[in-house]
Amino acid sequence: MELKETFKPIAKVNSVSKKYGRTVALQDAEMEFPEGELTALIGPNGSGKSTLLKIMVGLTYADTGSVEVLGLKLGIQLKEQVAFLPEIDHFYDWMKVEQVIDFHRSQFSNFNYDKAVELARDMNLKTDTRISSLSKGMRGRLKLVLTLARDVKLYIMDEPLSGLDPQSKGYILEILNSEFAAGGKSVILSTHEVIESEKFYDYVIMLENGQVRLQGYADALRDEHNLSIQDLTREVFN
Repeated sequence: MELKETFKPIAKVNSVSKKYGRTVALQDAEMEFPEGELTALIGPNGSGKSTLLKIMVGLTYADTGSVEVLGLKLGIQLKEQVAFLPEIDHFYDWMKVEQVIDFHRSQFSNFNYDKAVELARDMNLKTDTRISSLSKGMRGRLKLVLTLARDVKLYIMDEPLSGLDPQSKGYILEILNSEFAAGGKSVILSTHEVIESEKFYDYVIMLENGQVRLQGYADALRDEHNLSIQDLTREVFN
C-alpha cells in the first residue's frame, strides 16, 4: 500500500472478522481510510462490503478485531458524526418527500433543512410527491439528499449507484463531485460498478471474500499497473 506523507486516517479497521452462521463475511480485514478523500470500497456482490460498512456505523458487530472511526471506538456518539446511506431504504410509502425530510430533521441536530430542499430541487425531486410514486432511481436520489444534508466529517455510502438508471447515476455522481470538490469532507463509497464513477476516486480498496486484495491511491495504482481501475478490478477479481 503506497501512502502519501500526509496520509491521515479517518477510520481504521484492525483484523476484523465476521461470520453469519458458517458464512464468512469478513476475515482478518485490515485497512485504513484517508481523511478528506473519496475512498471507493470495490468488490463483487458478497465480498463483505456491506457488512464492513454496517460494522463501521454500529449496525452490526464484528466477531473479532476492532474499528476506530474519527478517532473514536464504535458507540452511540458516532451517530451524530457520521452520515450513513444504506443500500436498502426504509421509507414509508404513505409519506411525502417533504415529510421524510422533516422526519430526518427531527432525528439529527446537524441536519440542514434548507440544504435538503435545495438538493431535492437540484435532483428533480418534488417535495409534495408521495414515496409510493417514486421510481427506484428517485428513491436513490432521496437517500442521497438525506445523507448530504447532514453536516458531518464522514459520509459512508453503501452501493449508492446499485440498480439505478443511467440518468440517476449521473445525477448522484455529479452532486457528489460538486459537494466534495472543495475538500475537507471524507467519503467512503462501496460499489461493484466502477466504469461510471472511477474518475471521482481518490483512494481505492478492493475487497473479495472478506479480505483486502489491493489498496492504494487511485492514481498510483493506475501508474503502477498501467491499467484503469475498472480494468484492474477485472485482473484482481478474475
